[in-house]
Amino acid sequence: MNSLSQLAAAVALASLFPLTAMAADPKGSVEVVHWWTSGGEKAAVDVLRAQVEKDGFTWKDGAVAGGGGATAMTVLKSRTVAGNPPGVAQIKGPDIQEWGAMGLLSTDTLTEVAKQEKWDELLDKTVSDTVKYDGEYVAVPVNIHRVNWLWINPQVMKKAGVDKAPTTLDEFYAAAEKLKAAGFIPLAHGGQPWQDSTVFENVVLSVMGAKGYHQALVELDDKALTGPEMVKSFTELKKIATYMDPNRAGRDWNIAAADVINGKAGMQIMGDWAKSEWTAAKKIAGKDYQCVAFPGTDKAFTYNVDSLAIFKLNADRKGDIAAQQDLARVALGEDFQKVFSINKGSIPVRKDMLANMTKYDFDSCAQASAKDFLADAGNGGLQPSMAHNMATSLAVQGAIFDVVTNYINDPKADPAQAAKKLAAAIKAAR
Repeated sequence: MNSLSQLAAAVALASLFPLTAMAADPKGSVEVVHWWTSGGEKAAVDVLRAQVEKDGFTWKDGAVAGGGGATAMTVLKSRTVAGNPPGVAQIKGPDIQEWGAMGLLSTDTLTEVAKQEKWDELLDKTVSDTVKYDGEYVAVPVNIHRVNWLWINPQVMKKAGVDKAPTTLDEFYAAAEKLKAAGFIPLAHGGQPWQDSTVFENVVLSVMGAKGYHQALVELDDKALTGPEMVKSFTELKKIATYMDPNRAGRDWNIAAADVINGKAGMQIMGDWAKSEWTAAKKIAGKDYQCVAFPGTDKAFTYNVDSLAIFKLNADRKGDIAAQQDLARVALGEDFQKVFSINKGSIPVRKDMLANMTKYDFDSCAQASAKDFLADAGNGGLQPSMAHNMATSLAVQGAIFDVVTNYINDPKADPAQAAKKLAAAIKAAR
């Protein structure tokens, strides 16, 4: 039984307790559980908070530190079992469907908002399908992240004698060797399972292509998981790990990003939320840093859609429901979409904005990301990120995390055996 199935059973037992344990704010309030806590992320969510408060509602911040959201999800589950869920929570991908199936998300609150604001026209179907349950909106998509990015400090690369960004794995290794020889950390990395698997999924995408990635990490096809291309993926992952900082254990992603920003490291493999750290440091895209698709993945786009799920409230909490609806309107408005993504490092979810990024003063990294998203939406290159809760259940994702992290930290681990362990772990978790 996976964690959300266990939660469903617990919720059934907790049904004797009211979902209104906390008194509602008479003016209307919305409590938001999220994990946007790093410098750039906090600046981004503060924009949403300020607008909701400007509209006269009370924002109750439920920030839970911990990159990747695992800690926040633990808090959310315990709150729900206790009969005290928040009004809104950051939930992504397939988990939205599972929370919806438990009857905890509202299928009514957003109906009129979505109709008035024409969400079906504004959103790419990939995005709208992600935030619907049983054909109804139950969550608000706030942005789109691209995961398959490589972040580069060009000044460090120049000092090491690297004259261009790598576009193939061989070029990546050559650049890493020069960085290492020049006394720099070739690849900044934090030794946390979700970060290890972010690197892993990028390598799988590079080696196996979008189709192979989908078969292996979305469809969970056994032949793709154990085949020669997956073995090669593990082989390449092992080599990439040799260029990571040996003192990476437990390091948060933004600390690793700081090593690149401050000139201690040359590169980082991370989604475009890393750009929020460059922005917070007053650095300029294309000048102070470069963003390029991870080598071998320029024809694909692994995405992570941040979403705010709307929990079901009792009908008598009209003020709080109005606060939920206000948050939804603000989150998909042009002004917020621009400011939030610029602070967060992401791109908007609105198709009209994606098609005209220069109008909204987005930088070169965001413009490239939007262009690729729209192109890949029509050619199969658009793929959900496994490492960031978009492709599988949390149970399957956790199984993958365990195999990848154990492998990456074991110098003697065999790639072929790792592929077999991966398939076995996924089968056990499904």
